[in-house]
Amino acid sequence: MKTSTLTRRSVMAAAAALALAAPAWAQQPYPSKPIRIIVPYAAGGSTDQLARAIQQPMSEALGQPVIVENKAGAGGTIGTDYVAKSAPDGYTLVFGNTGPNAVVQLMRKVPYDGVKDLRPISTVAFTPMILAVPTDSPANNLKEFLAYAKKQGSALNFGSVGNGSLSHLTGEYFNELAGIRMQHVPYNGGAPMMTAFVGGQIQSSFVTGLDGATLLASGKVRYLAVGTPKRTDAVPGLPAIAEDVPGFRSVAWFGVLAPRGVPDEVAARLHAAVVAAVERPEVRKMFADRKIEAKSSTPAELEKIIQDEIAQWGPVVRKYKIEM
Repeated sequence: MKTSTLTRRSVMAAAAALALAAPAWAQQPYPSKPIRIIVPYAAGGSTDQLARAIQQPMSEALGQPVIVENKAGAGGTIGTDYVAKSAPDGYTLVFGNTGPNAVVQLMRKVPYDGVKDLRPISTVAFTPMILAVPTDSPANNLKEFLAYAKKQGSALNFGSVGNGSLSHLTGEYFNELAGIRMQHVPYNGGAPMMTAFVGGQIQSSFVTGLDGATLLASGKVRYLAVGTPKRTDAVPGLPAIAEDVPGFRSVAWFGVLAPRGVPDEVAARLHAAVVAAVERPEVRKMFADRKIEAKSSTPAELEKIIQDEIAQWGPVVRKYKIEM
């Protein structure tokens, strides 16, 4: 009887010990399955191209497949919201940018908080907004364009890829700081805007290196200046707009973010993988060919970029009553 009681107690003790230890040995190290990067725009666009450029390098760094999945709609907020509400386990990420992560929430209500609900991992690339004009424009440089714009007033227009887009905000910001009044002409996306530009319906526009590549290749558009605070090797040979319009700055960023509650050790693994991907020579060449600077950051640096953008673009949105 005594032996039987001891046996039962031993079995129960062993079972309890196993139960306590189960989480430790049952939990697999991260990552143990494929990781999804949600691109909140349609396949083939500029954001999608950049996400796919780091897909394979990240997969190699993490030892698991990295899958790019498109969830487009509502200015990038549908895909961003999907990630914000996903499990914070590091298996669902978003390839973010200025729009859904900073400025869209300034123009309308969105179902997530771009600062509180997402944890920045790292930037991937930066591209200045570039002032472009048709090759038959009477302005051959920024000084001439400013003089021409002041003379033309609202008879001069600037095109954008849509209301509330960074190209729209940049044009109004340029109006404000330069003391001019160009008329905004919105289009439904980059392709229609490019078609109108090449067709001579637009007299100027602020474009990214990716979107502007098609325009530049057409031979009907030329660049005048860049939106970085100083001249940049990403678009060599062009002056900074700030040289003639003090304080002007407009730069688009692209980067990776996770749901806010992702564990520190998981965020660290993801950060290392993004940094490794951005340093790959083939990735850097692909970006450079498109007038984009490949550049990683710390999570804190990306968080500050987002907060600074909210502070920069908020007054522009309110003054010009910009809505999406």
